[in-house]
Amino acid sequence: MRPAGSTGDAPSPAGASGRDLRLDLFRGLALWFIFLNHIPNNVVNWITNRNFGFSDATEIFVFISGYTAAMVYGRELDRSGVMVTSARILRRAWQLYVAFIFLFVIYLAEISYVVGSVSNPLYAEEMGALQFLAEPNVALVEALLLKFRPANMDVLPLYIVLLGSFPPILWALKRKADLTLFASFLLWLATTHWGFNLPAYPDDRMWFFNPFAWQFLFTFGGWCGLGGSDRLGFLVQSRAVVAAAVAYLLVSLLVVVSWWWHPLEGLVPEAVGAIIYPISKTDLSPLRLLHFLALAVVVVRLIPVDLPALRSAWLRPMIMCGQHSLEVFCFGVFLSFAAHFVLNELTGTLPMQFALSGLGIVLMISLSALLSWYGRVEREIAARKYR
Repeated sequence: MRPAGSTGDAPSPAGASGRDLRLDLFRGLALWFIFLNHIPNNVVNWITNRNFGFSDATEIFVFISGYTAAMVYGRELDRSGVMVTSARILRRAWQLYVAFIFLFVIYLAEISYVVGSVSNPLYAEEMGALQFLAEPNVALVEALLLKFRPANMDVLPLYIVLLGSFPPILWALKRKADLTLFASFLLWLATTHWGFNLPAYPDDRMWFFNPFAWQFLFTFGGWCGLGGSDRLGFLVQSRAVVAAAVAYLLVSLLVVVSWWWHPLEGLVPEAVGAIIYPISKTDLSPLRLLHFLALAVVVVRLIPVDLPALRSAWLRPMIMCGQHSLEVFCFGVFLSFAAHFVLNELTGTLPMQFALSGLGIVLMISLSALLSWYGRVEREIAARKYR
């Protein structure tokens, strides 16, 4: 697949300029899954892919982010050179950093208000906000350093670091793509073996998403976005490869189901379990990476870029969310905690779980629709000025 489009945070009309709508579609789906997964004791999050395989929505989000970043800034590099393109990438990383600080302050205010209003300090502990309430001056400084993050906010700092370090990687991908990908792979291997990571706050913690490991998936996405996916097209067309991918997905499904379904409890022999466990999300375990790659092979085979359904009104809401990923992600963090509070303090009935999950997704769609409308208005005004 060879899409053309924006970074996914600035909207463009579906299907315009040969845009690969699958990128926006699956990033939007990943954002919905992340929102649902962030609501504890919610039966609706059983529909998300984390319950049916080793990987989850994070792999989708990171890969597509690397793909679109390389695709957009790669063209900019050809037009404007290294310095201008690097400045644009770093400006975008700065925007993400500002969004993280804004989200941090508002999110902690939301948590603090709930803790005070219901006199239940367990919320602060559950959401990772105890350090902020105990020593806010230190916690705020650590947050500015990206070392302190309440629960559900780990993806954004990872994205900031990956994008902020992307200028030299993009330059290398444009010149020696395969060698750059191989170097990234070696760094991932070293990380999974030795386990080095960045320190977090409090001091006994490390980053939940290890950027030294997750950089490989981001770089691989960039490699694909610069033409690597076309070179891998023969794999998607190979029946043997697709069959192997489907087989791995089925094995992964059985293993994951055995974790929570009693009849399959002893499915994985102890000797095998000693080898494959733990399936680390922090260091992007090889089993997680393979599961994502297998899933990508099957999805690309089943959903071609010119599939008419991609331009249907039914999928448009998900695509719009993917086109405004930053805003929708931040909004989803607020909504997930609000839903968690309602389920805990008011009623946790099954209808309420469905209602809050559906309402949250509707509100995320509404925000993306508002941003899309505003973007069209701005473009129309700009077009009239230059006529």
